[in-house]
Amino acid sequence: MFGLVSFRWAVSTLGAVCLAVPAFGASGAAISTHTPSAPANIVVGFVGGFVRYNNPHHGPVQLAQRIRQSVPDDTYVRVFENRHRKTAYKTILQLLDANHDGVLTADEKAHARIILFGHSWGASAVVLLARELDRAGIPVWLTVQVDSVAKPWQNDGIIPDNVAEAVNFYQPNGLLHGRAHISAADAAKTQILGNYLFDYKKEPVACTGTSWYYRWVTPSHAESECDPRLWTQVEALVRERLSTPVAAVLPAR
Repeated sequence: MFGLVSFRWAVSTLGAVCLAVPAFGASGAAISTHTPSAPANIVVGFVGGFVRYNNPHHGPVQLAQRIRQSVPDDTYVRVFENRHRKTAYKTILQLLDANHDGVLTADEKAHARIILFGHSWGASAVVLLARELDRAGIPVWLTVQVDSVAKPWQNDGIIPDNVAEAVNFYQPNGLLHGRAHISAADAAKTQILGNYLFDYKKEPVACTGTSWYYRWVTPSHAESECDPRLWTQVEALVRERLSTPVAAVLPAR
């Protein structure tokens, strides 16, 4: 079993290196929308592997760009590289700290409207970040995992009870494939919207701008990131939550 895990880890690591491409534009950890303090909504995405935060060929970046074009100015949208999860956590704390005193009050936490989404290692980062926010007493509206791949020391299958809703999209083919099932730590507090299968052997998708490794060694995993059908569903879920009143979404604590 350890040998299989190690082999899959090696495959995912090699794939992550091969699909990483030079950054487009200025260097940094993320693309963001600049908003005033204490934004009405916080939308955070994570790219997978060693993909750069601003690589326009990848699903999370494209989704953030589309959302950014039409959301109100008080919505904060940012894409992080999965290895910068701690930076994402600190950024959220700073955004929620409306009076800038360095301490989050119960009221500041209660007004949090946070949506997290990611692909591959980035999807696993979503769950880990939600868990860190749970320890801080901060609610999360929605988590979205797309073909979630956890690193050996991570658990991306149990959604913490500070999350109101969670959804998982996955494909089952190839050496690198996503988690097929997520579940709630507390079903009374978290609604699992579904674990949705996409089979690219039956319905292939053409991807552009990806590495040779992505195309030939882990093609189905790559297709889960560039599939417009899948990401349109993710976008619809995000937009619907952004227009939903707070009381209709947040779980009871």
